[in-house]
Amino acid sequence: MRFFSIAAVLAGALFSQTSWAAARVLTVDVDGIVHPITTEILSSAIDEASRSGDALIIVRLNTPGGLIDAMRESMQKMIASPIPIVTYVTPQGARAASAGFFLLETGDVAAMAPGTNTGAAHPVIMGAQMDPVMKEKLENDAAASLRSITGQRFRNVTLAESAVRQSKSFTAQEALDGKLIDLIAVNENDLLRQLNGREIRRFDGRKIVLALNGATLENYQLSPRQKVLSALSDPNLALILLALGVLGIYVEFSSPGLIFPGVAGAILAVLGLAALSILPLNWLGVCLVLLAVGLFVLEVKVVSHGILSAGAAVTLVLGATMLVDSPIPEMRIHLLTAIAVAAPLAILTALLVTLAVRARRNKVVTGAAGMIGLLGTALEDLSPEGQVMVRGEYWNAVAPETIPRGARIRVSGIRDLLLRVEPTGLEERKK
Repeated sequence: MRFFSIAAVLAGALFSQTSWAAARVLTVDVDGIVHPITTEILSSAIDEASRSGDALIIVRLNTPGGLIDAMRESMQKMIASPIPIVTYVTPQGARAASAGFFLLETGDVAAMAPGTNTGAAHPVIMGAQMDPVMKEKLENDAAASLRSITGQRFRNVTLAESAVRQSKSFTAQEALDGKLIDLIAVNENDLLRQLNGREIRRFDGRKIVLALNGATLENYQLSPRQKVLSALSDPNLALILLALGVLGIYVEFSSPGLIFPGVAGAILAVLGLAALSILPLNWLGVCLVLLAVGLFVLEVKVVSHGILSAGAAVTLVLGATMLVDSPIPEMRIHLLTAIAVAAPLAILTALLVTLAVRARRNKVVTGAAGMIGLLGTALEDLSPEGQVMVRGEYWNAVAPETIPRGARIRVSGIRDLLLRVEPTGLEERKK
């Protein structure tokens, strides 16, 4: 019996050791603009961590800010998470500004790497100059939201509010000294070491002791859809896709039956529109882009000697730079991108117009009109009718005067299958 007791104890210890060693920490990145895709990624990561029974979620922050609605939805997901969340500004040189500051303070534990910064969370209405009343409303709303979070996390409410009202920013050490964050960690291993055995208080008041000794880190893998949408969230890429899509569709309409340009253009246009749909748009910019497309189309239909193309290129550059309505530089279309899109379109349009003008000026070489001006030989005396040979073919012809057999003639007109010819003054040399 004693042997079996010892075996049971050893088995229990082994099982406990295995369970302890299997503790997993899920890491997820918020790298770039905070937008609706960010919310979806955080939500999916929380769901995965819940299903796997993970001990902790680390949200790695490196963001200049983003959309207020997306930020609030992300905060709600994080607060409601059944798994404790650590928000960690990393790597060194990263920042959690504006909306990122709100996400940082939402974590059960807030941490930063050395050389990082946070703050500058003053709300801004995109594309508009705020009047004093609206400015005060937005400030009060954002400040109240931040007070609620930092107060519940037992952090410095007053200092956190100054990031909203005075746009203050803080280094990692300043944030730690001011009790805006809970710790500074060089890397994730250092972060886990400091968190191991730490008692944290969840947003609902529950206390949890983190057991992370030997825990493994697992990166959250984006789904194919999330990868595509994350890539498309770049407004510069969205503009390029939209321009290529419009070009492909135009080529298909210009040369029906090619199929590939139309299909590829439709797909690219839809992707570009899908990307722009998650971004705040300035309708003046939208109208300018549509006007530019219209001018490019008109240039092909109306010969303006490049005036419409030049106007379209300038309009497209102006519209593209105004297209995304955001005070955050990372969310706007760069001037160089707009020029890089507009210039090739203008050059291509000018090339198409040049080819069209040349085609109109070239002599017609097919049909009845293609016969005019051709030279031939009288096969018999034309007085005034007879047979001639033109382009190696026998034709009936009529002349305004008598033309002797063997004389060279020039076609001056055609009616039905009867040529009107005139003498050239040259005679066919008889063999």
